[in-house]
Amino acid sequence: MNASLLYRFKSRRFAGLLLAERLLRLEEEPNAIVLALPRGGVPVGYEIARALHLALDVFQVRKLGVPGHEELAMGAIGSGGGRYLNREVIDALHISQDEIESVTKREKAELERRERLYRNNRPRRALGGKIAIVVDDGVATGSSMFAAIETLRSERVERIVVAVPVGPIETCERIAAMADELICLRMPEPFYAVGTWYERFEQVDDDEVNALLADAEKRSVP
Repeated sequence: MNASLLYRFKSRRFAGLLLAERLLRLEEEPNAIVLALPRGGVPVGYEIARALHLALDVFQVRKLGVPGHEELAMGAIGSGGGRYLNREVIDALHISQDEIESVTKREKAELERRERLYRNNRPRRALGGKIAIVVDDGVATGSSMFAAIETLRSERVERIVVAVPVGPIETCERIAAMADELICLRMPEPFYAVGTWYERFEQVDDDEVNALLADAEKRSVP
């Protein structure tokens, strides 16, 4: 086994605790909020919010898959209407604007469904002027995180801090250029995939997301 694989995170929640240690300066910061990308980012964000006594919310992002090859991202959309398009992929595969809009429309409907599911009638928080700590369980291509950053910029947040346990160097460099700050605990090469760097990487289901959000809401600062 590659020696670097011995240094894996025990779980998403354990990784969240490690990230919280790097964010201690924001403990009880009244202007800060943890925004977790569902589903995998929610257990990570839950532990950060709990450790730092901050509010937790979900920030919805949906990948825009290439038609016929949906596992390949040509971009992503986020809560509030932001959209990131990977022009290198789009141009290389000659994807038309009509195809882009069709995929966007479909994924927007799913994003809105998940907004209703996870918010449980809770209103979406106003983010203007906030310090947004944007969390996921890792990044690979970065499309989802890019969309989140673009959307948050349009909402005029004060500062964007991206906090992830793991990601490839090239993607992390691009995120660092877009965000105000990046905290990435590990940038292994070769990268393989996010799940490679966890001992436990079970799928996070909607029930777990809702349970963590409900518990965070009970402890949430105003």
